[in-house]
Amino acid sequence: MTETAITLKTFFETARDGRLTAIKCGRCGNLEIPPKEFCDACGQRDWKSAPLSGEGVIASYTIIRVAPTKHAGDAPYAIAVVKLREGVSLLGRLVGIPLDKVSVGMLVRFRPLVIRNETAVGFGPA
Repeated sequence: MTETAITLKTFFETARDGRLTAIKCGRCGNLEIPPKEFCDACGQRDWKSAPLSGEGVIASYTIIRVAPTKHAGDAPYAIAVVKLREGVSLLGRLVGIPLDKVSVGMLVRFRPLVIRNETAVGFGPA
């Protein structure tokens, strides 16, 4: 049985407050982020909230030079897949790091972003 429903909405509300939270399967211990309905490992729906450190390393990245219309004024910017210390990976926008200094293996830390009143996941220097 789960506690309060952990949804994408609550994930982003918590992120806006500066905290990253994953979900952990009460059956097999699998960690997932962002929240989903069923556990990828065992197919169960027995989730508990699991706080994350927000610390990780860049596993991959790309520089967006031609952005979608909504973010055209922000280009160029980088987005990265960050492998968090806890073992899960998350996509986020890089902030506070010059584009020519971004590299795979770079240590980063979660930074909440609010762009046009929408919460997004960001990562800045560790």
